[in-house]
Amino acid sequence: MTKLTETQTIILSAGAQRPDNIALPLPKGLAGAAAKMTVTKMIEHGWLQEVDANLRRKEPLWRETGDGHGTTLVVTDAGLLAIGIEPVNAKTMSSTRGTAQAQPVAKPPTPRAGTKQALLITMLQRPNGASMEEIVVATQWLAHTARGAISGVLKKKLGLVVTAERIEGRGTVYRIDAPAT
Repeated sequence: MTKLTETQTIILSAGAQRPDNIALPLPKGLAGAAAKMTVTKMIEHGWLQEVDANLRRKEPLWRETGDGHGTTLVVTDAGLLAIGIEPVNAKTMSSTRGTAQAQPVAKPPTPRAGTKQALLITMLQRPNGASMEEIVVATQWLAHTARGAISGVLKKKLGLVVTAERIEGRGTVYRIDAPAT
């Protein structure tokens, strides 16, 4: 196992305490090439993950993608384990941090019938899943929009488990795993 530097430990610890394990902002004094090098190493080790930033929730930007969107950095389960925090405990701690009484559990959002989001979910629930090309044709979205919907809405907001598999002749095929009963 790779030993963490002091800076890496600070980034992971701070991210574990924030909602959704957002690793930004980075520590004061860490900027420019040093920040890029540190973050790149942490991504290579699997401790951080670059994900689409939710600009409506004012998530801090790591970098702009050039199409009016940006990415942010999130501490992964491996990053939490690297600093000795169990991933489930970290999510529970970040959601209850600072409150003495239990908060009511929010009902997970459900998509409205007849929307492109509902169509996307239906396509991904099929036994053979859906390729990006099939999703683009059915929803009339651009590929980056479809990928953003998968990672941002389906995975983050709705908490669905979406898998991706490279299949010869179809490209990357996305599926929503059926919940275990």
